[in-house]
Amino acid sequence: METSTSLGDFLRTRRAQLRPSDVGLADIGRRRVPGLRREELAQLAGVSPAYYTRLEQGLSQNASNAVLDAIARALRLDEHEREHLLDLARPATPARRRPRLERLRPSVAQLVSALNVPALVIGRRMDVLAWNRRAHLLLAAHLPYGERPNLARITFFDPHIRELFVDWGRQARETVACLRLLAGQHADDPALAELIGDLSMRSDEFATLWSKHQVRSCAFGRHDLHHPTVGVLTVDEESMELPDDPGQRMLLYSAEPGSPSEAALQLL
Repeated sequence: METSTSLGDFLRTRRAQLRPSDVGLADIGRRRVPGLRREELAQLAGVSPAYYTRLEQGLSQNASNAVLDAIARALRLDEHEREHLLDLARPATPARRRPRLERLRPSVAQLVSALNVPALVIGRRMDVLAWNRRAHLLLAAHLPYGERPNLARITFFDPHIRELFVDWGRQARETVACLRLLAGQHADDPALAELIGDLSMRSDEFATLWSKHQVRSCAFGRHDLHHPTVGVLTVDEESMELPDDPGQRMLLYSAEPGSPSEAALQLL
C-alpha cells in the first residue's frame, strides 16, 4: 500500500473538515477549498508550514511522536484516528514474501463452536476464519456452512447482506472505516492491499467511501437486522482481539435480556 500517499490523503481530508471558527481562528480571505489552510494547521500544531507541507506530501518519514501528537490535537482526531495517523506515519517495511496465511488455533475454533451465542473469528483482512451455527444462521444462512466468506466482500456484493441490515448504508460506512484502520495497521500485507484494490475497482460505493478516509474502531456496534426467518431484531456486537494471534478478532452477538430480540436469537 502506498502509505505516504495515504498519509497525505488522510491529513487533507481531516484538514478539510475543520473550519477556522472551529479552532478559534478568524476566517480571512476567500478559500479555494473548504477547511483549514496548511499554514493554519501548521500554526495550530506549532510546526513550520514548510515542514507540515512536506509531511502532507509524504516527503518526511521521521516525524517525532511529539509532532504527530500536536498535529492530531490540531486536527481534533479521536483515539482511533490518532492511532491511524501514527500507523501511516510509521509504515512497516514492505513485505517481499508471499501473503502469509492466517491459521486459526484449534482451541479457538473449539471455543467458538461451544458458545451458545452467535460467534465467529475474523482475520486481519476480514476473512471469516471460523463461525458457529448460530452466527452462520444469523448472518449468512444462505451460504454453505463450510464456506468462509470475507465480510467486506459480502457487505458490498451479497444482496442478502443488503437486505439483512436495516441501515445498510451505515453498515457499509462502518465496514470501510474499520478496513481503513486495519490497512494502516497492516500496511505490509499485499493480500490486504489486493482486497482493497479489488473492492475499489468493482464497487463504486466502496470507492466513494474509501476516498473519505474515515476511520473507526472495530471493537463494538449495535445493528438492527431484518432477518428472513426470525424477523426484525437488534443485536449488540462485541469484538475481542486474540492476543496470541495478531490481527484476529472474535465477534460475539447478543441481545438485551428479556427483549423480543433475545427471543428471536434463541430461535436460530
